[in-house]
Amino acid sequence: MQVSTTASAPNRWVHVLKGRWPTAGAIGLTFLTLSGGGDLGSEVRSVAEVLPALPLLYLVVARLRRPALSWPLLGVGMVIIFAARLLDVVAPSTVLLALALVVLVWGAFDGHLRGSAEFRLQAIGVLGFGGLALAGLALDPEVGRYVVAAGWLLHGIWDFVHLWRRKVVARSYAEWCGVLDVLIAFELVFLV
Repeated sequence: MQVSTTASAPNRWVHVLKGRWPTAGAIGLTFLTLSGGGDLGSEVRSVAEVLPALPLLYLVVARLRRPALSWPLLGVGMVIIFAARLLDVVAPSTVLLALALVVLVWGAFDGHLRGSAEFRLQAIGVLGFGGLALAGLALDPEVGRYVVAAGWLLHGIWDFVHLWRRKVVARSYAEWCGVLDVLIAFELVFLV
């Protein structure tokens, strides 16, 4: 007796996605936030302003040495970004980069910058990705979109390297963030 494969195909996908819930969550979030064909400048600015949050989270988790805080810190970061946008007093990227500076100074004063190679690596990440975000904001949106997309793509690679290394952040967070970052980079280049 032959069993129909069409009935079991959805069950296989459910089983695969249960094991890859961070990937499924990133894909779902990407579809929910796909660009509505708005103004290129505002689209580029919107994702450029969020880009510094990615390495900031890594920096804070590296400083605290608590990968379990990855998801709660993501929530804190989202609240900060939402509040900065709602209040419209200062750009979210400015707030995030200022927080990164505070964490870097804190790490310098308490010895983490000298003593922790992982913290130094994350500090380099903050400087590099923050620089790409600022460059993308300063350039004409038609050019800036590619600079910001490069930042998101490179951070996706950063996430996958950390996932493979099993370092700094929770593995589920690194997987989720990596998939999301690559999809946002793709959206910036091909869909905006």
